Amino acid sequence: MRIGYPCINLSIGCKADRKFRLKSYSLQRLINTINNNLRCLKKILEYNTDHSILFFRITSDLIPFASHPICKVNWQKKFTHIFEELGTYIKKHEIRISMHPNQFTLINPIDQKIFRRSLKELRYHTEVLDLLELDSSAKIQIHVGGIYGDKSGSMNRFISRYQKLEETIKQRLVIENDDRGYNLKDCIQIHNVTEIPVLFDSLHHEIKNSGETLTEAFELFTKTWRKKDGLPMVDYSAQQSEQKKGKHAETLDTKHFKHFLRSTSPFDYDLMLEIKDKEQSALKAIKIAKQTKGKQLIPGTISDQP
Repeated sequence: MRIGYPCINLSIGCKADRKFRLKSYSLQRLINTINNNLRCLKKILEYNTDHSILFFRITSDLIPFASHPICKVNWQKKFTHIFEELGTYIKKHEIRISMHPNQFTLINPIDQKIFRRSLKELRYHTEVLDLLELDSSAKIQIHVGGIYGDKSGSMNRFISRYQKLEETIKQRLVIENDDRGYNLKDCIQIHNVTEIPVLFDSLHHEIKNSGETLTEAFELFTKTWRKKDGLPMVDYSAQQSEQKKGKHAETLDTKHFKHFLRSTSPFDYDLMLEIKDKEQSALKAIKIAKQTKGKQLIPGTISDQP
């Protein structure tokens, strides 16, 4: 298992997601910002490897305005060498990489304009991973999308559009169960037609499911991943107490996390911690996982209740 966190490191004083407003756009400002973001990404990766954090989600803001018409610079060519160096470092240290476009990146919207903008975003994310020269285990995760008053029709629209995507995008895409529209069962149904891997979000599953226990859920979604996709990916968080459902925890709930590890011990997967204090919780989680690894855990004897 590789354990990681998304996008931002709170310890090193360097952010790889710097951006600026459209009205402040200039070619030089864009180049300077990209240089900063790539430099900081390298610092984050170095921190992570020094601390055995070998799973990282690269921010979608790495290249500001990459999918916007205002961006005329060929950033792919200009920064090719830096991307190659970063990719070499990632592969040398066997770091698992993912990306997660924002919630407005949708394959199944009724509005064709939204879909076309989303397609540009998916191409941008694919270009980043391709420039890093990473294999198809580096994934781009998205949600199925909206329901638009017709869940079955919206799922079919997702399937139809997905099947027409460029292969470079399709080999990297995975879908994630959410806590509102499409639960694990829905994602599995889409997988059965498209063979798209399903990334499992544990907190979303706690909120919206079809009655599957955690162990049963793992038995379902892990089978959607093929060898070329790498180990199955899991997003993990506990519910922040006294907050609305779906609010990620501020820091690692060690009791909840230990239960999660026990319940999923028969399975191999890489774990992304969607927890507010980022690398601090990752460090705690790695320590707990190492302590747990040597214990004998017998499948089928663990309760799915904390």
